[in-house]
Amino acid sequence: MSGLSYWLAFAALVGLVALSAFFSSSETSMMALNRYRLRHLAEQGHRGARRAKRLLDRPDRLIGLILLGNNFVNILASSLATLIAVQLWGNAGVPIAAVVLTIVILIFAEVAPKTLAAVHPERIAFPASLILLPLLRLLYPVVVALNWLSNGLLKVLGASTEDGEDDTLSADELRTVLNQTGSHISRRHRAMLLSILDLDNVMVDDIMVPRAEIHGIDLADNERAIAEALLHSQHTRLPIYRGDMENVEGVVHLRKLLESALQGKLTKDAVLDACDDPYYVPRGTPLHTQLVNFQSKEERFALVVDEYGDIDGVVTLEDILEEIVGQFTTDPNDLSHDVHQQEDGSYLIDGSATIRELNRTMQWQLPAQGPRTVNGLILEYMEAIPQRGTSLRIGGYPVEIIQTKDNVVKTAKIMPDLWRPPASEDEGKENS
Repeated sequence: MSGLSYWLAFAALVGLVALSAFFSSSETSMMALNRYRLRHLAEQGHRGARRAKRLLDRPDRLIGLILLGNNFVNILASSLATLIAVQLWGNAGVPIAAVVLTIVILIFAEVAPKTLAAVHPERIAFPASLILLPLLRLLYPVVVALNWLSNGLLKVLGASTEDGEDDTLSADELRTVLNQTGSHISRRHRAMLLSILDLDNVMVDDIMVPRAEIHGIDLADNERAIAEALLHSQHTRLPIYRGDMENVEGVVHLRKLLESALQGKLTKDAVLDACDDPYYVPRGTPLHTQLVNFQSKEERFALVVDEYGDIDGVVTLEDILEEIVGQFTTDPNDLSHDVHQQEDGSYLIDGSATIRELNRTMQWQLPAQGPRTVNGLILEYMEAIPQRGTSLRIGGYPVEIIQTKDNVVKTAKIMPDLWRPPASEDEGKENS
């Protein structure tokens, strides 16, 4: 070889290594693309995304094309390097060429370009598609033949190339994706989306107002008492019953009684005439189902009944919406009259306060699988009616019984500053 021939051969070798780097980075970048972002960009008209999507619609052909090109240039580079080495050093140049070319290809044609492609897949894949797509058209018969042979071999071995993984996301997978969106979605919006996914896991009895706390109008009272109750009601819809909550005769919207009240004709008959039929839903109904039911039946207020038809509580459309968007205030003391912060950092909690609401508004981690209220949680852990002054640790939180009455815990003190994760299931049952 002349001096010029050596330089031309060396330049060709460098070009082959560059081509090998192109094919290696293209393979990694194409496989590392976020398929959902790619689909979104393609729908928005991004040309590079559209080309990449067309290539990835048939990944077997894309991989076949890339491997065909990569192996061809690598073998050609190996042959050329061996030829140059033999011309320079004779037979001793063969192992030298093998060692040197292996190091060069590993660094410059494999590790470095693949690492760059894995970190910045879109920057590599979209421009590479400009070359890969025409190259696939040019070598289409060869690529199809290679795929046919390789797929046939897989079928002989009992593997199928047709049953690929489903691209759709399950609810749990979507929840993981949302948790990893970082700053792309605001924390509030992410919390709302996660709350929507949780609607199927929450039942109406988890958020309902329990029967003991239902505010209603008793027709057994005199008309003055009824008027006072309507005047001071904090709710726009009230159940109307006679004597006992089991005898519900309807649900009234206070707006329908304004005219009667202004005319001084707010009688029991007027209240009954303004009532709508009560709407009942069974316990255990998922919130997602109930939200659809509210929409289809054009209702906003429902009475929750157990398997025996007895009324357990009330759930409203607003209660479900609050599960999605959160409470309409951020001060924990305004969220519930059941929570009262003390000077020492502890909280006095009413026994009827729900565990789910405490965990959500106070950012606590009390056990939510089981009893719904603080009273029920304490009774389950104690397996007895505790006395005033009893202390225990539930879910890592120190709890002190402040008041008991009529076999229920009326008030308890929780000290979140002393919380520590329970070492075992039995730790939560420590008491003294």
